[in-house]
Amino acid sequence: MNKITSVLAPAKINLGLKVLPKRQDGYHGIESIFSTVSLCDEIIIELTNEKNVCSVKCDSLELPEINTVSSAYNGFRKVSGSDLPGVNVLIKKKIPSGGGLGGGSSDGASFLKAFNKVSGVNLPYDQLQEIAAMVGSDVFFFLDCDESGKGSAIVTGRGEVVQTIPRRNDLHYLMIFPGVHSSTKEAYSLVDEFYESGRNLEYPSLNELEDIYKGSVENWKFVNTFTSVISKKYSKIERAILDLKNNGALYTDMSGSGSTVFGVFASEKDVETARNALSGSWNVCSCY
Repeated sequence: MNKITSVLAPAKINLGLKVLPKRQDGYHGIESIFSTVSLCDEIIIELTNEKNVCSVKCDSLELPEINTVSSAYNGFRKVSGSDLPGVNVLIKKKIPSGGGLGGGSSDGASFLKAFNKVSGVNLPYDQLQEIAAMVGSDVFFFLDCDESGKGSAIVTGRGEVVQTIPRRNDLHYLMIFPGVHSSTKEAYSLVDEFYESGRNLEYPSLNELEDIYKGSVENWKFVNTFTSVISKKYSKIERAILDLKNNGALYTDMSGSGSTVFGVFASEKDVETARNALSGSWNVCSCY
């Protein structure tokens, strides 16, 4: 068989991320705008004659045996109820692992959509959503992105409730990867401590999010719960945010539970000026 296809898996940033107190089921609800950016992994999929076998490799890191791509494949088998062509998958990684940019979820969703086509099974969208639930909450957002991989949405629940909104194409980003590793588990634990201490933050309402997003970047008042607790523990994150502000960013924040920090700039030229100023001190990446 050996049919080979290649797809891009985009990163996302969070514009605001309200993490709600822990629910009775042990999970946290969220309210956030997710938006894709041009930083992408590449997923190369090779169909093989060996039925029901999925091999996944990455060019830059060792993947666990159970990962988002293998989980998507196994979920596909379960939902389709049929034998599937085997696959060899190579992930060419550009999105930093564990950086709050959704790389793993995007890889899983991009594989799922591509495999649905090249395998010839063509499951309907509601069944792809059923598989997404087996892989991870953020997979729902990436599943909703358009054919070019672009998308923006208001995301609530545990991440499974996705309300698509028009994506802005006039935003220019500079990302800093500060080299700090904060696990998602640690981040949520710090949020729990924050709420248990009786503290809170002032967030825009859920109904305001889209209007804020559409408005002038200088007036954005998004709030990320994780930023307030993670940056206090890791001073590099605070320094990265300050460096972006001091080099012309109109808005800065951390994405997801970190540790990637991003700035939004008025123009591509402003991004490049900041990139040149900061690239000697930080690992940076410009995107749109």
